[in-house]
Amino acid sequence: MKKYPLILVFGSALLIGCAGRPIDDIPSAAEAGSEVPVGSAPGAGAIDSTDTFGTDQALLNGEGLAGTDSLQDAGRSFGTDTFFDKEAIFDPGSPLAQRVFYFEYDRDTLSDQYLDTITDHGRYLATYPDSLVRLEGHADERGTREYNIALAERRAQAVKRLMMLQGASYNQIITISYGEEQPAVLGQTEDAYARNRRVELVYE
Repeated sequence: MKKYPLILVFGSALLIGCAGRPIDDIPSAAEAGSEVPVGSAPGAGAIDSTDTFGTDQALLNGEGLAGTDSLQDAGRSFGTDTFFDKEAIFDPGSPLAQRVFYFEYDRDTLSDQYLDTITDHGRYLATYPDSLVRLEGHADERGTREYNIALAERRAQAVKRLMMLQGASYNQIITISYGEEQPAVLGQTEDAYARNRRVELVYE
């Protein structure tokens, strides 16, 4: 009979301890057993914080994509069940055949229409870690040479960030900025300018 008060005290303490924790803080069984999909985000230290080039940090905060809440969300929204074999980059019918991505005037923001394809390139690199790609940034001739070099670099870095969010390694992607020095189209028309504001992917 003397053991009952001790049991009641212990039970009361246990109930009080549980009541002190909000229900929302207790993970469900599904959450406790969930795993992050491979390739959904870069590994620790994959992104060099010194290599932000201004707007790239904004890209990581979700400010560099039109129509998405964050780059992380964009990276997980496309191509999650896509698999490419090693030769896919040589297949003209593959999504990877698209290697040129265009930008608006004086902008380094990725257009929604290219997110799927850039994501596919990033997943390809993550699948084949021995693959290397060079991102060549370009600008139209308006603006100073120095400004266009910096703008074209930011464009290349924007593409690189999205690829890395798919699991591609920092060392697999080389960026280079040509600024206005290598126009795709000569001329001073709006069409020529639009074709020259671009990033080109070159697999090595």
